[in-house]
Amino acid sequence: MLRLQDELRTGTWQPGAYYNFRIRDPKPRLISAAPFRDRVVHHAVVNVLEPLFERRFIHDSYACRKGKGTHRAWRRAQYFLRRYPFYLKTDIVKFFPNVDHAIIEQQFARTIADQRLLDLIHVILASGDGILDSESSQHWFPGDDLFAVLRPKGLPIGNLTSQFFANVLLNPIDHFIKERLRAPGYVRYADDLVLFGGDKDGLWRLRDGLADELAKMRLKLHPDKTIVAPACRRLNFLGLRLFPDSRRMQQRTIQRLVRRRRRLQREFGDREIDSLDINRSLAAWQAFANDANSAGLIRDLWKQMRFRRNRKK
Repeated sequence: MLRLQDELRTGTWQPGAYYNFRIRDPKPRLISAAPFRDRVVHHAVVNVLEPLFERRFIHDSYACRKGKGTHRAWRRAQYFLRRYPFYLKTDIVKFFPNVDHAIIEQQFARTIADQRLLDLIHVILASGDGILDSESSQHWFPGDDLFAVLRPKGLPIGNLTSQFFANVLLNPIDHFIKERLRAPGYVRYADDLVLFGGDKDGLWRLRDGLADELAKMRLKLHPDKTIVAPACRRLNFLGLRLFPDSRRMQQRTIQRLVRRRRRLQREFGDREIDSLDINRSLAAWQAFANDANSAGLIRDLWKQMRFRRNRKK
């Protein structure tokens, strides 16, 4: 640890190689795990940056922030569903793979005066260049030349810094939506955005303005995942189906729990895990499920949570 501190002080620290692996739940993703000593640096950097940027973030940004999270995002979205008759839901095409390094460094440079800290951020960003190239999508923006494809980009999914950097990058978008577009209601969790308003046409116009502003950051809205719908129709958001007066679990969320239950039962039966491992695995899901008004469904699912050891051969 003393050596790491010395490297950071002298500016000689260099990140190690990522361990990359794929997951398929809830959707296929490439996850990149940094070495332990690098994760120590990531936490230290976020601890320094957080006080600088937290006061600049809007209230209704909920990912990777203290006192926020999915549960508060659900409640805030439901509050807006009760207030406004329509919503616009959208997200950004391949957000983490497509984050442009030069643009996010410009965001940091507007707030941070310490060049050593800026250099450290640059090193962390550069360590993720190319890791998500297979996941990214190539788009051309006004003024691009043939070398635009070579621009460094990508935030490794799995880094604490990636989640925080995403909030820094999209913070100007949050302010644009609230202050320039004057969206009556707005909630963002990472790259999932929901805007609320009084009429469909007005929300589609907000979508057009948002798309133009995102293009300045070399990002695009997902056309197949952009919808405008009445508030009485369910809003699928962060694993729940939200209605003005109730919350329900999405079918895919239930299917993930069933798959997890089967895996845990198999591993417990084969003595690969114990009851403490089961409790840890299900605790997060239990907290998630408690926010959905699905008591009967949850009760039925828990009845199937029976774990038995297989007989030793």
